[in-house]
Amino acid sequence: MNKTTVRVRYQETDQMGVVYNSNYIVWFEVGRTELCRYIGISYREMEQQDAFLPVAEVNCRYRSPAFYDDEVTIETAISKLTPVRIQFSYKLWRQEELLATGETVHGFTNKNGKLIKLNKTHPDIWQVLQQAYKQ
Repeated sequence: MNKTTVRVRYQETDQMGVVYNSNYIVWFEVGRTELCRYIGISYREMEQQDAFLPVAEVNCRYRSPAFYDDEVTIETAISKLTPVRIQFSYKLWRQEELLATGETVHGFTNKNGKLIKLNKTHPDIWQVLQQAYKQ
């Protein structure tokens, strides 16, 4: 699990200062990117090795709104892992208040979008992800 923090920018809010719902999905991506970097394999490195993670599914449960200038902490973890798919889970917090929870599901593909079995095609990346999943 990794934690990263973002501060709500004015452009992410409506006229009342409430964060627009699609920004939570963007924050999921921030959390996912930072988790990969934290465990030792960045998105850039994966893509340079022809391993991509296109989003197949997104789920977000909104609990409480975020507002302009709030500091939002994104907790990200790998919640499921198979050779062809990975699922990340997210919790978004404002201090101790839970703002949203969610998941994204990704397939492992090459740059042409063809599904790959990561454990066979990229055993080094597979090992890093598997180790992080077990934690």
